[in-house]
Amino acid sequence: MDSKPDPLHILFFPHLAHGHMIPTIDMARVFARQGVKATILTTHLNASFFSKVIERDRELGFEIDTVMIKFPSVEAGLPEGIENISSITSQEMGYKLFKAVSLLQQPLQQVLEDCHPNCLVADGMFPWATEVARKVGIPRLVFYGTSYLACCVLDSILRYEPLKNVTSDDQLFEVPGIPDKIMMTRLQQAAELRDSGTNTETTVVLHKLLEAEITSSGVIMNSFQELEPAYVRHYRKTLGRKTWHIGPLSLCNNDIEDKLERGNANAVSTHRVECLIWLDSKKPNSVLYICFGSVSWISPTQLNELAKGIEASGVDFIWVVRKTNKDEEEEEDKEEWLPKGFEERMKGKGLIIRGWAPQLLILDHEAIGGFLTHCGWNSILESITAGVPMVTWPLSNEQFSNEKLVTDIVRVGVGIGAQECSKWMESKKLLVTKENITSAISQLMVGEEANDMRNRASALKWMAKRAVEEGGSSHSDLKALLDGLRLNSI
Repeated sequence: MDSKPDPLHILFFPHLAHGHMIPTIDMARVFARQGVKATILTTHLNASFFSKVIERDRELGFEIDTVMIKFPSVEAGLPEGIENISSITSQEMGYKLFKAVSLLQQPLQQVLEDCHPNCLVADGMFPWATEVARKVGIPRLVFYGTSYLACCVLDSILRYEPLKNVTSDDQLFEVPGIPDKIMMTRLQQAAELRDSGTNTETTVVLHKLLEAEITSSGVIMNSFQELEPAYVRHYRKTLGRKTWHIGPLSLCNNDIEDKLERGNANAVSTHRVECLIWLDSKKPNSVLYICFGSVSWISPTQLNELAKGIEASGVDFIWVVRKTNKDEEEEEDKEEWLPKGFEERMKGKGLIIRGWAPQLLILDHEAIGGFLTHCGWNSILESITAGVPMVTWPLSNEQFSNEKLVTDIVRVGVGIGAQECSKWMESKKLLVTKENITSAISQLMVGEEANDMRNRASALKWMAKRAVEEGGSSHSDLKALLDGLRLNSI
């Protein structure tokens, strides 16, 4: 009797940040459900965030496990226990963490030599992973946890250098060479792009990222054809990239436990589950969900202005505020960012959650009528798969490009008027005012266009669900990718 061939073995290496780890873990689980042996490479502390869901999948018979490497905290000058971007409390610590990540090249090569996978899927923030995979003779696939549109905008700005032709930070320019007319400013670009014309070191890093992408075996994207068809086509045809879209990856979380623990299995608490009970008491589409992700930093002054805008809008809300080490040491900081008496006045109308919240379950609740988001790609996709329109408030990195997809292309959101992209933990010079906040919230929740946006969001929700089903656009791309890897044709 013939024995079964060994399953395709893929090693997944996520960046050490929740926004990168979450979709990578979902991706590994999706691959395992297709008969792949999936191994996730990470550090000990980061493994604890997703260990429960991996164990549940193993109990269901899927071949998925985790391999741990030691994080070089001491070598990079970091205190023990700092292994994730969400633990960083200063820009200096951030630089040290990125130095530590760069020291993972040799440990990665050793794991590849020990495990003998057929392929490495490594985060786009690891440009050196392409060369490491080449040394051990296997293909490296880049994983980008962002939109095709954002990738196309970045390529355009590096290729055509339109920022050299603008004379002020707030002068509008058209992003050249892409399918739609998208207007942006220099101030809305990541600081690395604003500096790329004068900062040689920054330019070198950006081009290394691009070179690693081009010389890799291809790019996996957490997106789907129906969401941004012109940009999938542009990325493939015009830019010449080999790419597969396999999202939205969050849709692999089907049961309550997976959704409840997604992103941080250690943070589930009665308080956070109670927010779902509170939502049960609210009318459909009446509650605004507010969350700026796991690493975004907003100044106390801006948070105070946001609170005033929320109160003036009169809508019910759930507001998730990121908890930092500073919060634990200085509880009095609450008074810096909350107007006096705010929580007392908002009793019954709003909930403030400090720390982690079960975002998938909250967005899926029928009471949620809108999502005020920082335009991180995971949050945008989760909102779309729940059929929830958005108030967009981009803060940094590629989030201003993602905003354009939401507000200008698929038109399921209202911009809040954010003008400035800044480095993390850097106070913005331009405040988003209470008036802008109130106006955007009101437009999304009760304005004349609210129903139209909600209908468009609902249509995208069903497109997303169909995309990952048998025969759907993302399922077909996933199958084509796996067939290519099995035939060694990638």
